[in-house]
Amino acid sequence: MKGNERRQEILHLLSSSQSPLSGTALADHFSVSRQVIVQDMALIRAEGCDIISTNRGYLLHTPLKINRIIKVFHSNEEIADELNIIVDCGGTVEDVFVHHKVYGTLKASLHIASRRDVEKFVETIKSGKSSPLKDVTSGYHYHTIAADSENTLDLIEKELKEKGFLISTDT
Repeated sequence: MKGNERRQEILHLLSSSQSPLSGTALADHFSVSRQVIVQDMALIRAEGCDIISTNRGYLLHTPLKINRIIKVFHSNEEIADELNIIVDCGGTVEDVFVHHKVYGTLKASLHIASRRDVEKFVETIKSGKSSPLKDVTSGYHYHTIAADSENTLDLIEKELKEKGFLISTDT
């Protein structure tokens, strides 16, 4: 196994573990020395991952995220505006879903967290290969939004409301 593959696997192991993984256990798992694991951790950190070293092993620090479901309405031309408001305020658009009267709930994962993600998504929609899921319900749709705090989610809702995109969930 090459170093890059091992580091990707280390990240996978850390992200799926509920407890710290010791350098010795990782070294045994990959049949390398503990020093190789220490070097891998340094390289992973240099790439921007937040690895925490404890006396019991390594942990991947993942910031706590909270979710909120919002109902929105807008035209196809306003898709980028809606998504950019969310990511600019610090949110991630986890998915889009609609409640269809015949088919039930139709849902698609998005994981849009940056303006670059928004741009790629909008380009894909504009390519004409598929239409937005919201078109099935005349523009009404829902998003699960993830953020680091209730304040961030409140700000996102405020900005979407000011733009006229946010719909009361009573509707």
